[in-house]
Amino acid sequence: MPLSLNLSQFGLVIGFAALLLPQLKASESTIPITDAAGSWIASIPTLALLIGNFTVPTIMAKYGRRTSNLISIIIMGIGWICTVTATSLAVLLIARFLQGTSLGMTTSLSSISIGEYTSPANRGAFLTTLSLMISAGTLLVHAAGSFLPWKSAALVCTCITLADFIIVSLSPESPSWLAEQGRYEECRVVFRWLRGDQEDDEVNKMIEANIVSRKSGDQRSNDRFGRMGNMATLIKTVKKKEFFKPIIIVIHMYILGAASGVNILAAYTTDIIADVTTDINMSIAVVTLDIQRLVSNTIAILLIRRFKRRAVLFISSALNILTIFVIAIYSFLKSIEAYTNTLLGIILINLQMFSITMGPLPLPFIISGELFTLEHRSLSGGISSAFLSVTLFTTMKTFPFLTQTIGLYGAYVIYGGVIIYCLAVVWFLLPETKGKTLQEIEDEFKGQRLNTDDVNTVKSLMPKKY
Repeated sequence: MPLSLNLSQFGLVIGFAALLLPQLKASESTIPITDAAGSWIASIPTLALLIGNFTVPTIMAKYGRRTSNLISIIIMGIGWICTVTATSLAVLLIARFLQGTSLGMTTSLSSISIGEYTSPANRGAFLTTLSLMISAGTLLVHAAGSFLPWKSAALVCTCITLADFIIVSLSPESPSWLAEQGRYEECRVVFRWLRGDQEDDEVNKMIEANIVSRKSGDQRSNDRFGRMGNMATLIKTVKKKEFFKPIIIVIHMYILGAASGVNILAAYTTDIIADVTTDINMSIAVVTLDIQRLVSNTIAILLIRRFKRRAVLFISSALNILTIFVIAIYSFLKSIEAYTNTLLGIILINLQMFSITMGPLPLPFIISGELFTLEHRSLSGGISSAFLSVTLFTTMKTFPFLTQTIGLYGAYVIYGGVIIYCLAVVWFLLPETKGKTLQEIEDEFKGQRLNTDDVNTVKSLMPKKY
C-alpha cells in the first residue's frame, strides 16, 4: 500500500502538466509562459529522474528500502509546497525538478521493494497496483484540474504526500535487505509478519544463498559504485549474466512502455485529443479517458494474476502497435482533410490507452521487481531506471517538436517502430517469471543452484536455533 501510494505521485506529477500548462497559457495567468517553457515544465521531471536513479542505490543498499522511501517522500513534499507557493517560472521549474528527483528514487525503489515484500502467488497483482496507482493519480489530478485552479490542485497533492509519509513511517523494512545485512532473525520475523509461516521455504533459501555469498566473498562486488573495490572487480561484475541480462531486458521494457504513449497521453492529453477530434467537450473527454485507464488497469491485475507474463506482454503490445499505426493513418487523413470522424478518433485513443494499461504500463514495473539479483538489486534498479529517465525525457521533450514538424502521424510511426524493436529483444531474452520465487529467478539467470558443498557450508554457519 505505501509503495503503491508513493508511485501514484508519478501520475500526479506527469498528469499535473496537462492542467498546469493550459492555465499558465491563459491570458489571465500570473505566470505567463511560452511554448518552449511549457515543454520544459512538462519534461523536466523526467530529466531529474536521473538524479534520483543514481542516488537511491546507495541509500537503498546502506540504509534500507523504508528509509529510502521516506527520503523520496520528503523531497516530493518539498516539491509540491514549492508549487503551491510559486510566483515565478523559475520556482515552478525547481519544484518540478525536485518532484522528478523523488520519482527517480521511487521508480527504482517501488518495484524492487514490492517484489521483496510479496509472495510469488500475489507478486504480479501487487506489482500491477503500481500502474493502477499511477492511473489513479492521473485521474485525480486531471479531475481536479477541471474544477480547481492549479495551486489548489497542488495543495491536494501535498495532502496525499503527507498521508503517504505517515503510512511509510509505520511500515516494516524489507526482509531481503535485512538478510543482505546478516540480520537473519529480524528478517525471519518481518517475513512471517508479512506472509505468515506458510512460505518459510523461501526465506530459508534466501538466507542460505546470502550466507553462501558472504562465505565465498562475492559480496565484495555490491550495489554501491563506491565499494566496487577496483576496476577488475567492476568488470567481473558487469560480465555476470545475472547482472547484465536483467538490465538489458528491463531497459527495453521501459523504452517499450514510454514509446507506447502512456506518459505522452497523460501530459499532452488535450493536444492529442484535439488532433483526432473536432468540437468536443475536452474536460469530459480527458476525465473519461482517465476513468477508462483506471478500469483497464484493474482488469490488467486480474489478467496478470491468471496468465503468464510473456503472453500478456506480447498480446497487449501487438494491440498497442496496431492501434498506434491506425491512429497514424487516421491522423494523416485528417491532416489532409480527406476523412474526419470524431467518434472514431475518441475510440482509437481509448483503444490505445486500453492496450497500454493491459501490458506496456504495468509489466515493466512487474518485470523490474522480479529479475534483479539480490546482490546487485539496488545498482541494477538504478541503472535501468536511468535509461527510463532518458527515454521519458526524450519522448516528453521532443513530442511537441515532432507533432509540429512531422505531425502526430509521423511521431506515432516512430513510436510504433521503437516498440517493435523492443519486443524483438524481449522475445529472445525474457524468461517466464510467473509463480517463481525471486531466488528461483536469480538461479535461472545464474544457471546454477546451491550445490552440496554450499548447503553443508550453510548448515555449519547457521545458528543452532535455526
